Amino acid sequence: MLRAAEPGDFAFLHSVARNPDYARFVEDVSDAVLTDYLNDPQYALVIWERDGAPKGFALFSGLGSPAGTVELRRLALAEAGGGMGRAFITDLRDYGFEVLGAECLWLDVVTDNPRAKHLYEDLGFQHEGTLRARWKRPAGDVADLHVLSILRSEWQG
Repeated sequence: MLRAAEPGDFAFLHSVARNPDYARFVEDVSDAVLTDYLNDPQYALVIWERDGAPKGFALFSGLGSPAGTVELRRLALAEAGGGMGRAFITDLRDYGFEVLGAECLWLDVVTDNPRAKHLYEDLGFQHEGTLRARWKRPAGDVADLHVLSILRSEWQG
């Protein structure tokens, strides 16, 4: 269900990032930045597919960390509210451990997205803390972030 992104996926990535439902949460980046992600071994840009069609994307970063700490970032589904969020996040979490070899998988979520935070926690992520005024959104306002993580031992348990 998850595969490495390719330059041919850039139009899909842009279409998802430009979805008005995500305007406060997902930033659209240039093809040059996407290409850098594909070429940098510290990143894994992946496409989530169902029935042979792309349905979402995510970016993992921090690959190769000596501690095995991997960040899950820039993730979105093509359709918000379509009932696929749990399967999407489960597949991303499992990919982080099974394929990328994470010992700790972490992410952040804006404090005004309690639905996403609840889903992450329901799938085993633990709230580690809140970073105040830490992320400048695409619209220009600044948001607080919750930091959540799950350890390999928790995932295996």
